[in-house]
Amino acid sequence: MTVGSPVVGFIGLGNMGAALANNLVVAGFDVVAFDVAGPDRAPEGSKFAADVAELARTADVVVFSLPNGAVSEAVATEIAGTAERRVTHLIDTSTIGVTAAKKITGLLADTGIGYVDAPVSGGVAGAKARRLAVMYAGTDDTVEAVLPVLRGLSDKLRRVGGQPGLGQALKLANNFLSATALAATSEAVAFGVAAGLDMATMIEVLNTSSGRSAATDDKFPNDVLTGRYGSGFANTLMAKDVRLYLAEVCDAATPHTVGDVTVGIWQRFADAEPDVDFTRIYPFVEGSA
Repeated sequence: MTVGSPVVGFIGLGNMGAALANNLVVAGFDVVAFDVAGPDRAPEGSKFAADVAELARTADVVVFSLPNGAVSEAVATEIAGTAERRVTHLIDTSTIGVTAAKKITGLLADTGIGYVDAPVSGGVAGAKARRLAVMYAGTDDTVEAVLPVLRGLSDKLRRVGGQPGLGQALKLANNFLSATALAATSEAVAFGVAAGLDMATMIEVLNTSSGRSAATDDKFPNDVLTGRYGSGFANTLMAKDVRLYLAEVCDAATPHTVGDVTVGIWQRFADAEPDVDFTRIYPFVEGSA
């Protein structure tokens, strides 16, 4: 580790979190990790804390990769209340929604802990290849303080605003588009296959035509055509993300006609087959005919 670099705490070692924590180790940071499931997924070269309080007394900057806003809020509250804590900044890579990010910013306001909203997009493969998009938002001073850690996460960083919550707004919009494209592509491909087209031919032509999307360019070639269904992102998480999107859209009183339909499709899929890879929406859509 470079002299003067912060000790980085990492909380949440799921598919994405484990990859991001490993990136920080490889980048040369001293990493202290914690996950309620135990140390099995802590990256080689990191230390594992006994609990959140121990991590808060050890790390300067803490990165979250957690399942929802309620968990992020609970962990942020625990860190803020830890006696003799060392933590000065939090980076939240979780998808928690605008409202939750603003709430955490508020609860940390009087603690001296800076908060950066930094959701990510690009999947586990993108994280491992350091091409994950990190869309971060925070005040100038806070962002400047954590920029080295953000750079340790990925090579694709973009500051999208000066206040936490703006990163969440962009991430929810992104995941809504991703979810809509994958569901719509599944319907279109199911139609084409039923009409007698070869799926591989369809995808090849779509990728040189106006129907191209991340679904045709990535998800279908790598997960559906191969039968792998191993993107590393669960359908229940996508259903959660599009529900968050719709809730924020309704609060903002902006249009949500397509949002209503997309949320309905993903919620039915998650209810029918909870916790499967989200690329399995293709056989779900095909079978629903």
